[in-house]
Amino acid sequence: MTVTDDRTAVEFRQSIAMDTELERLLESAAVLSYDPDQEIDWDKPLDPHKYGLNPEWSTLYGTPLWDAMTEQQRIDLTRHEVGSIMSTGIWFETMLQSMVLRSQYSADYGDPEFRFALTEIADECRHSLMFSKTCSKMGVPHYRPRRLFHELARVFRTTANGEMSYASILVAEEVLDVMQRDWMRGENVLEEVRTTSKIHVVEEARHMKFARMEIKEYLRGISKPRRHLAAFTISIVAAIIVDSLVNDDVYANVGLDPEEAKAAVKANTHHQNLMRMSCVHLMDFLSEVGLLTPAAMRMYRTVHML
Repeated sequence: MTVTDDRTAVEFRQSIAMDTELERLLESAAVLSYDPDQEIDWDKPLDPHKYGLNPEWSTLYGTPLWDAMTEQQRIDLTRHEVGSIMSTGIWFETMLQSMVLRSQYSADYGDPEFRFALTEIADECRHSLMFSKTCSKMGVPHYRPRRLFHELARVFRTTANGEMSYASILVAEEVLDVMQRDWMRGENVLEEVRTTSKIHVVEEARHMKFARMEIKEYLRGISKPRRHLAAFTISIVAAIIVDSLVNDDVYANVGLDPEEAKAAVKANTHHQNLMRMSCVHLMDFLSEVGLLTPAAMRMYRTVHML
């Protein structure tokens, strides 16, 4: 058997293994999927004493400014913060759907990869709807990213290649996953946020598995320059996503001095440490597949992901 024959045999086995895993993901989607309209009572009044997210995840928790706030201000702040995070999630999920659909434009319609990609898009549509309805129910604005980021994302979603698309998807999902695993268990967190977090965590677990599989597939045999370009581009996308999670307008909207609040956030080592903790598994994976280059690492450090 020649080297070429050996390579063909390995690729065939890898293809079979990937198809088997995709069938498992499709089976999981058939069993573990939720309808937010059945899981959440949208007409039920909000509990006035519950936070929008675990106080420990607030950008101001652990600062003198947090200590000086009233309990109502803390509740209001966390509701606006989680609303901003959900709105950022909607923004990114619209990009995600576009990138996934574009990657499947010429796919074999009978392939399990194609079927799961469409399943993921359907999931993301439901997630965006439930985030939108949760923000409206909490009475918080539908926050938007900075205009520059919004326009850069418009270009990225139409030009990104396979590994850039799926790695960016993984970055966004991994960052939210750790946060939401805490929120879904938070007894002092709004029931609506706990439920949306549970739905998102369960269904995104499949999406993250799919993204890792696709990243490895796209990275197989690519050149070193292309790998380094992908690594740096992904780190820029990650930095934009993290920087956009909590909109600066949140602080003014809850009665805080915006400049004082932003200075407190910038110096908040507690929140920075939480961000690093939430990215540990992500960084391990990026390192494993060769996407944690020195240039990318510098970018991740600017937003405390590393």
